[in-house]
Amino acid sequence: MCGIVGYIGQNDAKEILLKGLEKLEYRGYDSAGIAVANEEGVHVFKEKGRIAELREVVDANVASSAGIGHTRWATHGVPSHLNAHPHQSASGRFTLVHNGVIENYVQLTREYLQDVTLKSDTDTEVVVQVIEQFVSRGLDTEEAFRQTLLQLKGSYAIALFDNENKETIYVAKNKSPLLVGFGEDFNVVASDAMAMLQVTNEYAELMDKEMVIVTKDEVIIKNLDGDIMTRPSYIAELDASDIEKGTYPHYMLKETDEQPLVMRKIIQEYQDENGKLSVAGDIASAVAEADRIYIVACGTSYHAGLVGKQYIEDWAKVPVEVHVASEFSYNMPLLSKKPLFIFLSQSGETADSRAVLVQVKELGHKALTITNVPGSTLSREADFTLLLHAGPEIAVASTKAYTAQIAVLAILASVAAELNGQSLDFDLVKELGIVANAMEALVDQKDEMEQIARDFFTVTRNAFFIGRGLDYYVCLEGSLKLKEISYIQAEGFAGGELKHGTIALIEEGTPVIALATQEHVNLSIRGNVKEVVARGANPCVISLKGLEDEGDRFVLPAVHPALAPLASVVPLQLIAYYAALHRGCDVDKPRNLAKSVTVE
Repeated sequence: MCGIVGYIGQNDAKEILLKGLEKLEYRGYDSAGIAVANEEGVHVFKEKGRIAELREVVDANVASSAGIGHTRWATHGVPSHLNAHPHQSASGRFTLVHNGVIENYVQLTREYLQDVTLKSDTDTEVVVQVIEQFVSRGLDTEEAFRQTLLQLKGSYAIALFDNENKETIYVAKNKSPLLVGFGEDFNVVASDAMAMLQVTNEYAELMDKEMVIVTKDEVIIKNLDGDIMTRPSYIAELDASDIEKGTYPHYMLKETDEQPLVMRKIIQEYQDENGKLSVAGDIASAVAEADRIYIVACGTSYHAGLVGKQYIEDWAKVPVEVHVASEFSYNMPLLSKKPLFIFLSQSGETADSRAVLVQVKELGHKALTITNVPGSTLSREADFTLLLHAGPEIAVASTKAYTAQIAVLAILASVAAELNGQSLDFDLVKELGIVANAMEALVDQKDEMEQIARDFFTVTRNAFFIGRGLDYYVCLEGSLKLKEISYIQAEGFAGGELKHGTIALIEEGTPVIALATQEHVNLSIRGNVKEVVARGANPCVISLKGLEDEGDRFVLPAVHPALAPLASVVPLQLIAYYAALHRGCDVDKPRNLAKSVTVE
């Protein structure tokens, strides 16, 4: 969701910025732009649509060694050329890009900009115009920037150019992710390290309410009181080759195929020298000693949290609540006396989850982040972190991060169970290895998944997923995958809830996917299938080997029932992929969605 790049050095800034923006396409966007500076001034190029369309309007003859760029996901104002970033002040002296939401932009407009005609509908333009107003009152650029930041309420990551000092990029951050990167005779700015991995892997984290003065030779970080902050850099642990699609037509397909490898990687990373599953002792103790655990997440991560709840409660005997982050932030429930909060986030930058984390820390409670991105905001600000080890996930529709979250939660639950004197009646390492093999078999059966997509989802406008227990949680995820990339109205329901209202929506030909992987509810879910068939539904039963019945459309390889969600979700991911593909949808970048939701 929105992305920023910046470069100042000696090489051609245009191509570096454009390549950087291409690496940020996975975040979701509807327009893009760059501004580059040379002795003639600041040149702005922007366009609604994809980076490829922006490339067509960038003047190849404009040479520059400094610039800023942006991908926009609309919050204020429709996607358009006028609302695309960068935005400029009335005189054209200042040029700015911004991620986030300025909550008090209307008040700022009334107070400072009564005599200024705004060209766009964005909150971002208000910021650059206010900066110019402070300069018109006699402040230099740095002080005008600082004074403006002091007025802002909300979230922001900002990069600013001054046409009268083109050797400097002014940068600031609050709640939205932003990094500065270091090179030899150049420095960079990026909202994601992947954007500038092409030129450097050395970065420094920025904290909220900090501003940075960036030149090709120096990076100076200050707080808003003007005090200089010192901070060591770190090396971004990313492999550029992991970010490329290779021979795959889409990132989603590549990332679905990577799940067996990720599963084996997790097993390896969370084993000690004796082959026993292990997490840091203080993390396991925090889980085992909590009187209640609150899992806080959004979307796909929320669905993974529901599965994790069952593991922690069944194995470690610790009560667990799972909450949608955006609701928890404004409607915090009555908390237990010794809670532990677990934040699930692929990116580690989810704004809704971070809002809860800030509240939790103010209350003095412990927090664990489970994320795919080391050094991310949620990781940095929590007490503990467990990594997913899934590698970069680029497609908006999460696949391997979801299964990685479930696997890591299973390992955490098993270790906490042992501390609480509980023992599993199966070998989790062995069973996760079996899951990895099952995943490998499943991703090799793409033809069958594609045929299911053709048979059930070519022309339909709606669909239902039903299951019970763990299968219900997977149905929630399967329906989300289908709706977010194929735009089919899809919903996941507990099988027993159908007759309490939802069955009224079943009509002739309505696709209903049913999961049957749990023996203790197998007969019940099959009864629900008969109910919808009697109303004209077109059923697709996906069952676990050993529970299959005549007429089931697909049978999953045998895995331990507790770990069935790791296997049963793979066909649902592939079915959604092929449904989107055959409906002509943009699989990796579905409309209106963003990979990293960095604003509330």
